[in-house]
Amino acid sequence: GSRRRGRLCVEGRVVRGKENVHVGAVLTYGHVERVEATKGSIASLRGLDKVNGKSTDVDVQTGGSVEVFGLIVTMRECRYPTENPSGDAFAYLTIRDRQDGKVFFDGWMIASSPALSALDHRRYDVWVLRCKSD
Repeated sequence: GSRRRGRLCVEGRVVRGKENVHVGAVLTYGHVERVEATKGSIASLRGLDKVNGKSTDVDVQTGGSVEVFGLIVTMRECRYPTENPSGDAFAYLTIRDRQDGKVFFDGWMIASSPALSALDHRRYDVWVLRCKSD
C-alpha cells in the first residue's frame, strides 16, 4: 500500500476537507496504509465532558445528526476495513454548537487515532468508536 509519514494519503491524494474517499486508511506506528474499505451506515461515537468526567455513547446514521452534550454531530459518511469489519473505522463528521451553529470540527476522524484529527473544544471531546452497516 501507499505510505507517507505524517499525512493521510488516499489513492495518491492527501485527504483534506471534503474530498471523495474510496478507500480506507489504517494508522500503524506513524504510517498510514491504504486498505480497501466498505461504506457503513451507522457510526458509534463517544462524547466526554472534560469538566465532570461524564461520558456518553451514541449512534448516528449516515446523513443524520445527534446531540452530544450540547454539540450537534452530523455524520456524512463512515467506512471500515473490508477485510476486518471490527477493525479501525473512520467517519466524516461536522461538529457544531447547538445554540449559535459555530463549527468546531469538520473532517475525517479515525477511530484508532482521534488525536490525528481531533475536535478542538475547551470542554468536550467527541470521537469515533466504530462504523457498521445496519
